[in-house]
Amino acid sequence: MDTIFTLLMVLVMVASVLLVIIVMAQNPKGGGLSSTFGGASSAQFGVQRTNDFMEKATWTLGGTIIVLILLSVVITGKPSQALPTQKQPAKKEAPAKQSAPASSTTTPAKTPLAPAK
Repeated sequence: MDTIFTLLMVLVMVASVLLVIIVMAQNPKGGGLSSTFGGASSAQFGVQRTNDFMEKATWTLGGTIIVLILLSVVITGKPSQALPTQKQPAKKEAPAKQSAPASSTTTPAKTPLAPAK
């Protein structure tokens, strides 16, 4: 079970790195953070034109990551089937032995009231 989880996590990481590369290579469509900070030229970072392949690859990789994560949760999240346990008879304990109360016929020794000189 651990090898399947490890394989799925490696696939998620590879797809995530590819998604980052694809997103960074796309041409910004305008607006966003680039126009907020000084209106720098959008051609500074990234490619001039994106085609449908880049957009389809972005959606495909995003969907792949979601499916792989959900698959890993379903596969590794199932509780293991435990073997049926046999019922053991309850242990019966004997009642505690009752002893007679202590006899109060003995008197404690008296202590002197005044210290000896």
